[in-house]
Amino acid sequence: MWSLPAWLLRREMLLLAGAALLGAGGIAAWVLLQATVLTIAVAPRDGTEPGLIKAYADALEAAHENVRLKILSFDDVRESAAALQDGRADLAVVRPDVLLPTNGLTLAILRDQAMVIASPEQAGITSFPKLAGKRLGIAAHRDADLWLLRNLLGYYGLTLEEAAGPARDSTVLLVPVDQEAVAGAFRERRIDAFVSIIAPSAPKALALVSAVQGVARGGKVAFVAVEDDGAVIERFPRLQAVTVPGGLFGGRPKLPADDVKTVGASYRLMARASLSRVVAADVTQQLFEKRSAAALATDAAEYVQAPAYDTTVAATSARIPIHPGAIDYYERDQHGFIERYGDTLYLLGALAGGLVSVLAWIRKRLASLRRERIDEIMDRLLEIAGQARALCDPAAIEALTVEVDALAMDVVRYAREREPDTRILSAASVAIDTARATIADCRTQAVEGGGRIGRSVRLHGAGGA
Repeated sequence: MWSLPAWLLRREMLLLAGAALLGAGGIAAWVLLQATVLTIAVAPRDGTEPGLIKAYADALEAAHENVRLKILSFDDVRESAAALQDGRADLAVVRPDVLLPTNGLTLAILRDQAMVIASPEQAGITSFPKLAGKRLGIAAHRDADLWLLRNLLGYYGLTLEEAAGPARDSTVLLVPVDQEAVAGAFRERRIDAFVSIIAPSAPKALALVSAVQGVARGGKVAFVAVEDDGAVIERFPRLQAVTVPGGLFGGRPKLPADDVKTVGASYRLMARASLSRVVAADVTQQLFEKRSAAALATDAAEYVQAPAYDTTVAATSARIPIHPGAIDYYERDQHGFIERYGDTLYLLGALAGGLVSVLAWIRKRLASLRRERIDEIMDRLLEIAGQARALCDPAAIEALTVEVDALAMDVVRYAREREPDTRILSAASVAIDTARATIADCRTQAVEGGGRIGRSVRLHGAGGA
């Protein structure tokens, strides 16, 4: 009959197997509860976003949060958006007016940019039509900024020219100017107005307006407003309406004197639509909870804000929709511990239950095998008792004696490896004693029978003589 090796029947081996199974379950739980590492595509390299995301990544790692960021850098926001769209990244810095990923949903606004066009008040440039035939200065810029400017001028029937020379009617001549040379360019009449696509409250924006103010009579600066901003947004839906609040740039008189309506673009942190709501909510939460820590490394952290929306339906059905996980955070509807890890806890519970069941089955099976073994031993002892009565050969009797001793040792091992039933041990003891007594009787009879035969042979030999 098949049986397990003796070393598998020991209690120590059973405990070791149980510990190994529990250890495997612990390792599985540890893996499941590890921090989530998300790949984030960041661009442009020369912008403020790389430093901002690096500051957040460092803050998350320092705080040992359950979300970590792996940064993937690109030269242009078109490339970072493409990385999100083709699955190379879980998150990305995106400028929607450049490229909006088809699978991208907004988590937060990293910074809003507005088109700010300023000139000395004496130039009389207060609206887009009055830019016709003028020279418009611009500092360092990107292709996306030119796209925005060209489309907005085109909306008003103006054409943007970048070639050197005098501006013609219905054209606006773009003149590159270093930021530090803006005031000098106005004095030398190389430009009539200056444009910058920038966060209005950024230090660079304040410095540019201050330079214009320095050459304006009485410090009066005129700003070009987009009065029909609603129609412009309808025409270019990936832009957004921006209002520069009156007095933002300070001064006496205050600049601007009243709110200035304009348009702009935003740099957004977007996530792939398939990212779970729980993870998206965690990322969004960390953006704001770690803002103070990130601000120690870069001022850009101060401009991170939530996207504006009125209702949940409006947020998820907007032209640039918001991720449901981010909405969960903004509306304080995040999942609790049980809701977040319910599936994991269920799996761990099922695994633990399975391990207990397996261990119980192993224990029961080993006990059954041991009982089978002790039954085999007793059956064999009874067979030996029956076989011994028919034996007269001393060698055969000695072989049975050796076998009984071996079976007795097996019984001792059985008793040491578990707490045996008293009745089983008593029965085994009786079987051993019976077998040994029977063998002893057979040995005695064999000796006596051999003696009688020897005496008979000697007597017979003497009579014949």
